[in-house]
Amino acid sequence: MSTPALLAECVGPVVRDLARRSGKDLSRWVEQVHRLGGCTEPVRLVGETMTLDAVSGEIVCSYSTAGEPHGQLLVRCGNRRASRCPSCAELYRRDTFHLIRAGLLGGAKGVPASVRSHPRVFTTLTAPSFGPVHRGPDKNGVRRVCHPRRNGLACFERHKADDDRIGQPLDPDSYDYVGHVLWNAHAGELWRRFTIYLRRHLAAAAGLTQTAFNKAVRVSFAKVAEYQARGVVHFHAVVRLDGRTSDPADVVEPPSWASLELLDTAIGSAVAAVRLKAPDLGQPAKELVWGRQVDVKPIETGELDGHLSEQAVAAYVAKYATKAAETSGTVDRRIHAHDLSRLHEHGASTHAARLIRTAWRLGNPQAHPELTGLRLRKWAHMLGFRGHFSTRSRAYSTTLGAIRDERATYRQTQDLPGRTEMREESTLVLAHWSFAGQGYTAGESHLAAVLSTTAKGGSP
Repeated sequence: MSTPALLAECVGPVVRDLARRSGKDLSRWVEQVHRLGGCTEPVRLVGETMTLDAVSGEIVCSYSTAGEPHGQLLVRCGNRRASRCPSCAELYRRDTFHLIRAGLLGGAKGVPASVRSHPRVFTTLTAPSFGPVHRGPDKNGVRRVCHPRRNGLACFERHKADDDRIGQPLDPDSYDYVGHVLWNAHAGELWRRFTIYLRRHLAAAAGLTQTAFNKAVRVSFAKVAEYQARGVVHFHAVVRLDGRTSDPADVVEPPSWASLELLDTAIGSAVAAVRLKAPDLGQPAKELVWGRQVDVKPIETGELDGHLSEQAVAAYVAKYATKAAETSGTVDRRIHAHDLSRLHEHGASTHAARLIRTAWRLGNPQAHPELTGLRLRKWAHMLGFRGHFSTRSRAYSTTLGAIRDERATYRQTQDLPGRTEMREESTLVLAHWSFAGQGYTAGESHLAAVLSTTAKGGSP
């Protein structure tokens, strides 16, 4: 269906809203929407940019939002949460996939192809128990008896995968909500300490001092955080052993003694050694530790039946890069004091709502000044977790920023083919931008949805 026909269908308040903001000619607005690629919460910018010849000072090209339909430029929001913007989240997932894949396959994005022969594992670190919760099917989809007997509690049902009770405490009154929130709040620190202990345990297992080990071997990793149904984070990580040279940027083959078996053993012992003293608020857990479920699997080269392949690991990690705490029944944006009494209206489960209120209560600076640094009220919607969802060590592979820059450069060459011969160092870019808001108006949102549907081949 043509754009004029679509506009004809969007009559009444929709067209009046767009006409008021965009003027009579909506073709440029429609062009902007198409370039957003389905972004549902675009950022509105006001400003201008000029590209000058660095030698002569001549203006090569210029742009101003004054010529846009409503004086604003719409750009993608870049939100990685699939619940907020599926389009931008999908782009983030693809970028993360290429970042992880580059560190596994090498041969591109500044990573040598030799990394495929380095010791590499895919490991999962979990949180301990804070009380028995309803369990769903296992990883193979087999439904099991939930809890025939656990600390005097029992549930003899076999829950289906879509059962809302999965992850909810069997007895909320005895569940350690304070310990749960504190663990989430310190999860990033627990990971940092794990990486430190891992290097120490690798050195000890190899019979070397810490200094000697660090001169010979570098531990590289990329990880992503995922929320379990019970509302606690756990980490999936690719861990790789590299050799070191006098050049810190070099990624070379590690010594022969830096084996896969050495890495496997050291991960298990390092996880068990991590201990972090928790603030004593009367909760049962006085120490913050990793859970007993530690999964370490070697990553095989190529596509091998029954083994974890490089492609499968990259896809698995990227999948969780776009999911946040809302997958465990909480909300996907920050809350305020007036939200606490109506969390269920925002879709929060009873368990998640109690975790949010616990984080909010612990975040009171007057009652708990020792917890001020955790900023629990700011991150209450994340159930206390305030760390980055996707991180990597410096030498693992490229960066998300580099991938985005590469994509932006490609688009510029497509938009301005006559400018491709110009070197970046021969030009000077002057720009001034101001934030003017975010999202569509009601009318714009309606028409953007219609345009997105037809672009995908659907019917409006």
